[in-house]
Amino acid sequence: MKLKFSCADFTFPLLPHEKVLALLNLLEIEAVDIGVFEERSHHWPSQIVPSPAKSAKRLKSQLEQRDLVAADVFLQTGPEPPIAAVNDPDKAIRAKNRDIFKAITEYCCELGCQHLTGLPGVIHQNTAAARNWELAVEETRWRLEWARNCGAVYAVEAHVGSILPDPESALKFLSAAPGLTLTLDYGHFAYQGMSDERVHPLLPHASHFHARGGCKGMLQATMSDNCIDFDYIVKAFAEQNYEGYFCLEYVWVDWEGCNRTDNISETLLLKSKLASVLKT
Repeated sequence: MKLKFSCADFTFPLLPHEKVLALLNLLEIEAVDIGVFEERSHHWPSQIVPSPAKSAKRLKSQLEQRDLVAADVFLQTGPEPPIAAVNDPDKAIRAKNRDIFKAITEYCCELGCQHLTGLPGVIHQNTAAARNWELAVEETRWRLEWARNCGAVYAVEAHVGSILPDPESALKFLSAAPGLTLTLDYGHFAYQGMSDERVHPLLPHASHFHARGGCKGMLQATMSDNCIDFDYIVKAFAEQNYEGYFCLEYVWVDWEGCNRTDNISETLLLKSKLASVLKT
């Protein structure tokens, strides 16, 4: 297996986007994950929806100038996961989310990107648990089919605060939506004190991988504090002939201490660590 690295553009949110792309060149990374988060990324859904093809054409030209490709488009329809969540009990919000998803899928494909990530939904406190789950499955199945018809792979990220906070619920969700894949991030589980062994059953379902240091109580950790067994993960992916990207996904956001790392240094350390695994 040849490791394919990408880096999230939201790793460096304080830089203008064209400078993020220039920095990725300097870091010798050949692909970028595009964050499309309402009100908190370089590209917002509300800015793209009116003309997705035009927006994609402009960004694709910028990527080509830097010899970069888009590895993933990561859609978050609200400023925070609970806002305008995929399983919002309000039918009008869900309908708007579908329109947004249609446009972002077009944007993704016009970029030449074949992978699209979304969130699975959250637990709405004033809605019955069964209804939260039912809506999440229903909307995810719809997204999966729409993306498939457009030639894109659709994945969700099980994460802290979502309807999929642990590996067991993620596996149950995957069985409820045949064909669904995961954008897998061990950090969300390590943060909660879960062992890597508990997460490993998710590896065969990953079509994209978010890599960054993590440990109990730290959603994002330096590589010196990291407790995630990346050696095992890379070797397991090699055994299953994983064809997706390893996204170096250190972030900078004032949430759960995710603004306390030197993202350039940690990205380089992580890239070196992952690349060394298959050489031993």
